[in-house]
Amino acid sequence: MRYKLISCEVLFREMCSVVARSPHQVDVEFLPKGLHDYGGATMCAQLQQSVDGAVGYDAVLMGYALCGNGIVGLHAREAPLVIPRAHDCIALLMGSRQKYQQHFEANSGVYYRSTGWLERGKSLNQQVGQQTMIDATLADLIAKYGEDNGRYLFEELHHYQSAYSQLTFIATGLECDSRFEQEAREEAAEKKWRFERIVGSLDLFARLVNGDWDADFLVVPPGASVVPSYNDGVIQIQP
Repeated sequence: MRYKLISCEVLFREMCSVVARSPHQVDVEFLPKGLHDYGGATMCAQLQQSVDGAVGYDAVLMGYALCGNGIVGLHAREAPLVIPRAHDCIALLMGSRQKYQQHFEANSGVYYRSTGWLERGKSLNQQVGQQTMIDATLADLIAKYGEDNGRYLFEELHHYQSAYSQLTFIATGLECDSRFEQEAREEAAEKKWRFERIVGSLDLFARLVNGDWDADFLVVPPGASVVPSYNDGVIQIQP
């Protein structure tokens, strides 16, 4: 079988690892991490361009989850789309949406990191951040907007941090050394958050590229599109 894999670059190491072991021919296209920063409609339009360009394949595999509705409206063209049933890439890295739900329920206020999130750009808003200065330091903002306005903008841009109290690093076993885990530990210490290391899984990625599509995957036939299911299935087919 010949597959086209379209994936977020945050999953670069994980996808490369399983593709190398797949019994099928898998051509890979990685897209920038920050697509979701532009909103669901714009992200879906970018993904649709890649899907439309995937010609001559038996299936198009998506290295994406629901991702803030970024795949809602995505259409299968000449080949079926295969998409993991998950809300975001954290569930993919953990191996299933069930494991993510269990961790989420047992741990409140958790911010997640992985090797891909750290080496491909740490900002929540990688793309939009270039326009909104979300990554700017307090000194940068004060220099550009003045003391009062600069401090106000800094507080507003970093308000999200108040919702978190723990940083969880997901290790998938592909780490070349300990530097990314150490970077995550230092980030947690800087923000005065608890640090936790958990072991992730490549199982969902492997089943995606190996063609083992059970109930953890949505297979969208040509001519149909993806919509949210608002239940445990996460996504469903819109004829």
